[in-house]
Amino acid sequence: MPKEPETEYDPSLGRKFIFVTGGVMSGLGKGITAASTGRLLSNAGFDVTAVKIDPYLNVDAGTMNPYQHGEVYVLKDGGEVDLDLGNYERFLGEDMTSDHNVTTGKSYQHVIEKERSGDYLGETVQIIPHITDDIKRRIREAAAGTDVCIVEVGGTVGDIEGMPYLEALRQFAHEEASDDILFTHVTLVPYSKNGEQKTKPTQHSVKELRSIGLQPDVLVGRCSDELELATKEKIALFCDVPTTAVFSNPDVDDIYHVPLVVQEEGLDQHVMEQLDLDEEAIKPTERNNTWRELVTRERTSSADIALVGKYDLEDAYMSVHEALKHAGIETQTEVTVQWVDSDEMLDHHEDRLREADGVVVPGGFGSRGIAGKLKAIEYCREHNVPFLGLCLGFQMAVVEHAKNVLGFTEAHSAELQPETPHPVIDILPEQYDVETMGGTMRLGAHETNIAPNTLAATVYDGTVCTERHRHRYEVNPEYIDELEAGALSFSGQANNRMEILERCDHPFFLGTQFHPEFRSRPDRASPPFVSFLKSLDSTLDARSLTVSTSEEVQI
Repeated sequence: MPKEPETEYDPSLGRKFIFVTGGVMSGLGKGITAASTGRLLSNAGFDVTAVKIDPYLNVDAGTMNPYQHGEVYVLKDGGEVDLDLGNYERFLGEDMTSDHNVTTGKSYQHVIEKERSGDYLGETVQIIPHITDDIKRRIREAAAGTDVCIVEVGGTVGDIEGMPYLEALRQFAHEEASDDILFTHVTLVPYSKNGEQKTKPTQHSVKELRSIGLQPDVLVGRCSDELELATKEKIALFCDVPTTAVFSNPDVDDIYHVPLVVQEEGLDQHVMEQLDLDEEAIKPTERNNTWRELVTRERTSSADIALVGKYDLEDAYMSVHEALKHAGIETQTEVTVQWVDSDEMLDHHEDRLREADGVVVPGGFGSRGIAGKLKAIEYCREHNVPFLGLCLGFQMAVVEHAKNVLGFTEAHSAELQPETPHPVIDILPEQYDVETMGGTMRLGAHETNIAPNTLAATVYDGTVCTERHRHRYEVNPEYIDELEAGALSFSGQANNRMEILERCDHPFFLGTQFHPEFRSRPDRASPPFVSFLKSLDSTLDARSLTVSTSEEVQI
């Protein structure tokens, strides 16, 4: 196929494309469906990558409120992206880059910059072909060098902001060979009050898709149960697909079981046949079964972990939840995460901490709920409860130590309390002159040097680690000598940046300025989370002694 004259990019790069769209409503699980398909294709021996299309006008997800869009996931190159990229990394075992996230803001910004610099030579710049060409270019570049690229289009078919992307996909299908393109459409199949699976929402969604010029090749029905044969047949009849192309994606207890469920339905085999890949695939009996072995591994113990945060939304801390789950797989521990609202911590949530085996204080921004996080950290320090602080949790552990151990009662973070006389957490030196918000923090993968013979060295089994960051403030170098005068020490550093803290007077007390949860995988659990879970049993005796002594004092 000839090169596109406008992009000067060879569209033959990237052999096969699977486009995943969604209908009826958002939040159905398109990303998990796409990631599960990719996992199965990877098991069959193919190199798989993924692209997430987000139709919002934001250039990236960095300035979004977690309540609206879930957590902001950080890639190794510093890209702040949608949480679905995290699922792709965890399911595929591949590190993505910013190029794997396409947003309306990115595309329009690029095209407008080209127009301003005169690159279009007097043309009238329009959505078609300029924006659609840019979208196609981005997809092809992200797919280069792989066997299969799975492209998820965010939002719901019919949303006005998603129309340029669907038009780009229509053009894409026109430009590629028919056996190189597969359209998968995920829809809701609800139950009526009398218990009947209803297909009308799916019919209307497919009708909307076809009105744009796209015909789905595969339909995936999201339902609490597997689709009945009669339901599949009705969907096939009204949506003009074979019954064998209609698949179930029922509710499961663990998202990592979704690949197993859709594999039982034969989704992977059908996809490979449609893309003419079945002859190249590894034989089913010889495929990698590591995923199945991991996610079905027996649990021999259990742990209740208190997650102390301010966003009462699991998606806001998705990577933390998943990292705990991965550590549970490695240690054969059934992990139950108990939500503790830091905003209400001071009133009536301390009992929740007494019941917890360990406490995690995650990252976040803003002053709301900070007093509760400080109280939780103080409780862990005084009662020998295993503690893991992440980013803001690390910073608040520094503040709590300064306040309650060193006696700097007004110590705080300058980010949260600018007037504090003891800014033990202060802005990064290179941030002084930064005026814009998006993409200006310390972002992405950075190396940390770890002091030998420390808890951190044991955790990472070495004296260096590389983890992803997302912060603008850090430990103030002017206070380090005073902060380290007692039991607290900074065992991980990057030049003059404090990256890891620990306490020598505590069974397990670890804080990281970085976000280790972003690199955690089911088959490669994050070291801090693994060590955190392993510490739980060994700290029980110390905790019991502390609690008993405390109770005697109260009496």
